[in-house]
Amino acid sequence: MEQELRRIIARNMRVERAKKNWTQEDLAEAADISTKHITKIENEKVTPSIFLIYKIARAFNITIDKLVTEEEQ
Repeated sequence: MEQELRRIIARNMRVERAKKNWTQEDLAEAADISTKHITKIENEKVTPSIFLIYKIARAFNITIDKLVTEEEQ
């Protein structure tokens, strides 16, 4: 279950970054999170805390559910 959540969050972060044409560095700066941590989240190495999910969603100007919910194909 945790691995599935990691995969979903990582994918949604990449999609949102692409929409904004942001690098990982851009997201890190906007969310006030280290670039290394953004990389670990996107590479599914760590599961972000709810606080980090909130900061990332806020940086993207989206709701938390957009980060943690898998889009239906």
